Amino acid sequence: MRWKLMMLLLPALLALGACSSSDDTESALTSQSAATTVAATTVAAVATEAPEPFKLGLILVGPRDDRGYSQAHFEGGTYAVEKLQGELIVVDKVNPADSPNITIPQIVDDMIDQGAHLIIATSDDMKDGILEAAAAHPDVPMIHASGDSAWADGKAYHAELPMLGNFFGQMEYGKMIAGCAAALQSDAGKISYLGPLINDETRRLVSSTFLGARHCWTEVLGKSASDLSFNVNWIGFWFNIPGFTLDPTVVANEFFASGTDVIISGIDTTEAIVEAGKKASAGDTVWAIPYDYEGACAEAPTACLGVPYFNWGPTYLKNAQSVIDGEFTASFAWIGPDWSDINNHDTSTIGFLKGDGLTSANAEKLDDFIASLGDGSLNLWTGPLNFQDGSSFLGSGVAATDLEIWYMPSLLEGMEGPAE
Repeated sequence: MRWKLMMLLLPALLALGACSSSDDTESALTSQSAATTVAATTVAAVATEAPEPFKLGLILVGPRDDRGYSQAHFEGGTYAVEKLQGELIVVDKVNPADSPNITIPQIVDDMIDQGAHLIIATSDDMKDGILEAAAAHPDVPMIHASGDSAWADGKAYHAELPMLGNFFGQMEYGKMIAGCAAALQSDAGKISYLGPLINDETRRLVSSTFLGARHCWTEVLGKSASDLSFNVNWIGFWFNIPGFTLDPTVVANEFFASGTDVIISGIDTTEAIVEAGKKASAGDTVWAIPYDYEGACAEAPTACLGVPYFNWGPTYLKNAQSVIDGEFTASFAWIGPDWSDINNHDTSTIGFLKGDGLTSANAEKLDDFIASLGDGSLNLWTGPLNFQDGSSFLGSGVAATDLEIWYMPSLLEGMEGPAE
């Protein structure tokens, strides 16, 4: 700061030095006063140029402490603002049950009034609202997590919204790992999937889970595909809304009653692992794999085979920094794991933490499976694959494109449960 001040004062000091030695005392005092004024003005200018803290606006579909999807986003936003010494503006429980009279555009307006520099809407069902808000505020950087409005090759491209971007994690890999862990540990070969609502995203995620389970059941364990049962039931939303959705606790117990020994969760909250923990404590040999949040296994550690989770911090930080640097653009990013260390909090958007319920032998098999995904030697989205109705999805040896996976229109052959 002293160096910068001296450089700013240098012209004034040189001017003083150029004064004739014959200048009278009054002139010298006047010049000194002028220099003092320059110094005071410069210090004031430096003080007023201090940047305001970066403010990140975050819109969550569930509570910020749900030990699931919304908490993962909340902790990702917290990670970013802590790195930037910024501020987090959060509105959570933005869903039809908790906030029936609040709209996304209203929330965005309020966040902008509070000085938000970047606003992120975190749920697929916020799509229409964030599109409307982005149109109303075309100069404000916004991101829709799970959306595709900035994907030039996608079905919902909005070129007229230059400041609305998209990102999402390639959880397809995390779900494949979850499916593999379930198949390795299952004694009965009966795996059930607790699904939220049905759309392209949830169809591709449950299909990825099935592909991982079938591969590890047949190729790793050498068992017959006909001996593997994979059933999915959907509750109707991302989490339980009494009177609107099926109760996930009831659905989980129905799975167990039907002979399922592993439940894989696709909903935002922890009912699957909670119910598995109760059954395991009562002496039943059952397990579960929760979703979204890396701490979810803590609900019932011995019944947990592991958890695929989102680590949003690095992605949040990257986008926030692009706003600070004036380089933000409306881009589409579908972000995979850091295969060198999928559980690195500073680099990997997708992680998988193995649970206490997974045996050491099966953990080693799972590590080999993860390595094969990471080095590209195994691509489970490769044909021959058929849809649930028997029609062809991918021919033999044909790998699915990103578009085919993203806009998954049905479930796969071998899966039980509705696809729409």
